[in-house]
Amino acid sequence: MGVPKFERFFRLAAGLDVDKEDLKRYSDFVGEKLYDLLVVAQANAQANGRDVIQPSDLPVTKGLQERIHEFRRLDEEVDLQPILVQLATWPPLDVTVSEETESRLPAVVGGLSVALARTFRILDPDLKNPQTTQWDRSSDLMSLLL
Repeated sequence: MGVPKFERFFRLAAGLDVDKEDLKRYSDFVGEKLYDLLVVAQANAQANGRDVIQPSDLPVTKGLQERIHEFRRLDEEVDLQPILVQLATWPPLDVTVSEETESRLPAVVGGLSVALARTFRILDPDLKNPQTTQWDRSSDLMSLLL
């Protein structure tokens, strides 16, 4: 992943200074949350008698949808989309992910990224450089919501 783009994104999204050491934590967070969303989407697809996840199966809340829109505005400056395509991977599921759903996943990951960045700021308005404790707290809070 382009470390300078990652750093710039967090600066623009929440005024945070992150570095390449934070990249692993971020990547782990994104992988876990995307998988969680896809597990729910899988259950939705199966409940509707389908073996393919459609975009409507993704549990995108109003708040996440708003963060996706924010991400799209930020992405015009940062151009993270190509990097998020690489991060938007998941382990095998019992269903197939449609091409349309797959094409939306980088934006969903972007929305999750904005939500994570904002969570740091909510938990500690004066935070500049998140450490392990802040990463753990933010991730734990996001897990309660997703």
